[in-house]
Amino acid sequence: MICALFSPMSTSDFGSLTVFLFLLLAAARVLGYVFTRLRQPKVIGEILAGVLLGPSLLGRLAPTGWAAILPLHHSSLSQGVGASSQDGAVLSFLYNFGLLLLMFASGAETKGLFNREDRRQVAWLGALGTGMPFFAALCAVWFIPLGLIAGPSRARVPLMLVVSIAVAVTSIPVISKILHDLQILHTRFARLVLGVAVIEDIVLWAVLAVATALAASGNVPNRMIATHIGLTLVYFGFGLFAAPRLLARLTRSRWNVLAATSPIAYVVVVLLAYSALASILDISLVFAAFLAGYGVAAERELLEQAVNTVSEFSFAVFIPIYFAVVGYKLDLSRTFSLSMLVFFLLLSSMVKLASAGLGARMAGFGIGDSVNLASALNARGGPGIVLASVAFDAGIINATFYTTLVLVAILTSQAAGAWLAYILRTGRPLLSGEAAESSARGYGETPAVSVPM
Repeated sequence: MICALFSPMSTSDFGSLTVFLFLLLAAARVLGYVFTRLRQPKVIGEILAGVLLGPSLLGRLAPTGWAAILPLHHSSLSQGVGASSQDGAVLSFLYNFGLLLLMFASGAETKGLFNREDRRQVAWLGALGTGMPFFAALCAVWFIPLGLIAGPSRARVPLMLVVSIAVAVTSIPVISKILHDLQILHTRFARLVLGVAVIEDIVLWAVLAVATALAASGNVPNRMIATHIGLTLVYFGFGLFAAPRLLARLTRSRWNVLAATSPIAYVVVVLLAYSALASILDISLVFAAFLAGYGVAAERELLEQAVNTVSEFSFAVFIPIYFAVVGYKLDLSRTFSLSMLVFFLLLSSMVKLASAGLGARMAGFGIGDSVNLASALNARGGPGIVLASVAFDAGIINATFYTTLVLVAILTSQAAGAWLAYILRTGRPLLSGEAAESSARGYGETPAVSVPM
């Protein structure tokens, strides 16, 4: 049994995987640097690296050469760890581990999330910036010919929910990466944006669970859904308020030999422990990793160097691989509609920007601050791509709308990063009363904060 589970990878397979990772990481770093020099979000360059090497471009222009150089097929990668391909399983692990490390670093750098100073503002931004787009889209889809975007399931209610989520969602991973590249992950602006994004994603992923359940069976398992949502909220509340204190005591305990002798290993073990518990409870590991970083941040006095080391290596290797794989998994050779893309991009962005801007104004922010907050919250990024993949696999949406959602996620993230970088280059603060960050440096250059790129 053990031998069957851990059968060794052949030298040929390992060599092919090594070549693939070399090209993927090298392309991600180079294009990330190029986008930095162009004063564009580095993360978009990293995603573009995967697109160029994937079936969307190289696989389409030179399929024979692509199959020879990159024998890891798109289908095996999409199937993830459960795929028969060992290459697909290894790359799926690197992809998911890179996502966990990104969220861990984001949590470690976000101090004082949901503190008393920010609760009122986060509540307004979340209620209006998320609630209004969701319900506005839910009402608007009644007037849209859903046959143009519906998948094989032909389930109207799940399709309406997916469209509403797509309009309202904000990307935690991508906006975290943008804030890190801009060297402002430690600011109140970042706390507000991530605070709203975390709450927003808890609610919207719960709605997506309802949509997929409806599409699969036609009946909503109310008890199971309620239990899942309740466990998620309890886990999140415990990780946000109680776990940091318990973790601080554990870290300072005299019998904690691992924290004393190998802080780096201890930090990684904490991340894995949070993730393991979330996996047992069937809770998103993205939230687990974020809360693990947030918990470790309470003991930065003892673990700061270890956290910095883990983050530095993650941002150099694992996180670029994650975003490059996001691009590689995109098959833009699927049905593409320019009119659908333009329509959904403009409509969803206008609704999201107006709603988040109104929420910021109600929270007491000025016009300039409201524009900056709304622009950041309009980045759909990774969750937008995940939403598209889940909905497409469940038969809720068709290939044309799948491609549209993916491109909207990338374009809104690029626009958010470009706008925030522009504001910082002008020397203006993102929030009034907060010192301007990185005003003298180009977007994405070597950070001066504790998590270097």
